[in-house]
Amino acid sequence: MTSAEAFMDRVRSRDPNEPEFHQAVAEVVESLWPWLHREGQRYLDAQILERLVEPERVVSFRIAWVDDAGKIQVNRGYRIQMNGAIGPYKGGLRFHPTVTLSVLKFLAFEQVFKNSLTTLAMGGGKGGADFDPKRKSDAEVMRFCQSFMTELQRHIGPDTDVPAGDIGVGGREIGYMFGQYRRLRHRFDGVLTGKGPEWGGSLIRPEATGYGAIYFAQEMLATQGQRIQDKTVIISGSGNVAQFAAEKCIALGAKVVTMSDSSGFIHDPAGIDSEKLAWIMELKNVRRERLKEYAEHFGVEYYPGQRPWAIPCHVAVPCATQNELDSDDAKQLLDNHCMCVVEGANMPLTTKAVAQLQSHKILFGPGKAANAGGVATSGLEMAQNSQRMYWSRERVDGELHTIMRKIHAACCEHGQRPDGSIDYVAGANIAGFIKVANAMLAQGCL
Repeated sequence: MTSAEAFMDRVRSRDPNEPEFHQAVAEVVESLWPWLHREGQRYLDAQILERLVEPERVVSFRIAWVDDAGKIQVNRGYRIQMNGAIGPYKGGLRFHPTVTLSVLKFLAFEQVFKNSLTTLAMGGGKGGADFDPKRKSDAEVMRFCQSFMTELQRHIGPDTDVPAGDIGVGGREIGYMFGQYRRLRHRFDGVLTGKGPEWGGSLIRPEATGYGAIYFAQEMLATQGQRIQDKTVIISGSGNVAQFAAEKCIALGAKVVTMSDSSGFIHDPAGIDSEKLAWIMELKNVRRERLKEYAEHFGVEYYPGQRPWAIPCHVAVPCATQNELDSDDAKQLLDNHCMCVVEGANMPLTTKAVAQLQSHKILFGPGKAANAGGVATSGLEMAQNSQRMYWSRERVDGELHTIMRKIHAACCEHGQRPDGSIDYVAGANIAGFIKVANAMLAQGCL
């Protein structure tokens, strides 16, 4: 290809109407292109990029299940096995009405680089369904998960493809799916991660993505002689990642002042402390209600239908969903002298927002690096399953912290600009690419 734009034109023509996938590929190609033509001719000759953007396998299937009223419902399920050059496919399952082939291909593509950065032997994949578990009974969720796994089990295995949770898929859903897999295959093995600790799961796994993002933020801040202690932090989302990012911030002495859900966000200027966070966890995880109740209970401001990016802060951690922070939001963060943005979710910043932050050279941790703690700990769960052992909380957390430091170091090694600042986007893309590309070269034309 003569240019990055020509490459992207080919991707768009082969995969029309997949904007999320195009965005993810463009972000990688734009940062890789100059490096490839400077140092990576062997990768260009072997058409590595062309192969990376084409999934090794895409499985789409019907999911029929019966709701509590006895009515048959039909959803669509997917599994994208993007690249298995460095290990079994690894990536979460998302249950949400917005799930499409484009969304899952973007997530699977990102997962290839993210898993490579962890240094663990995991390829990249993703899957899910356009099913909404909200306002469904436990019995309905169970029947759906059993129907979903009845098809999915044909395509996965501990040495083939190991799914995990994602948006809409937590411990409840993983349990129902694992039970159905065990029933159908008559096997108890590490085919899913995110399991309960009593039956094969790893300690720290629920916390890992949120903890890892804050560990990464710590490393970025340290390059500027800064610490997260006493910093004001704004967080979007109130699910698993947001909750544990907030928990780690609080433990390290930072002040978290916002969280959000799909209806709006809360601003607590005094800070969300450990007791208030426990209240939020009970609200969201047990009662499954809206954050507006927090505002009413603690007497703070609630902003319906808005996002928290106008609130002054030192550190911003978007943990909700893709493209939730746009260029106007980025300008607001810059105007408020935010010094660090770390992606807790997958691709929560738009392309223009990333460009704005990078043009001002503020610390920006892309999701494929910053939120890799979740899949890294899934890899640790796979290791424990293979050994039939359980590691202590302290050991898993220590391993997670070490992995996040290594990811940060890799980004610095490959992303250093001439002026000494770090382009974490380029660093993450190049470091993740090299390991996968070298494995693909070694394995021949596949």
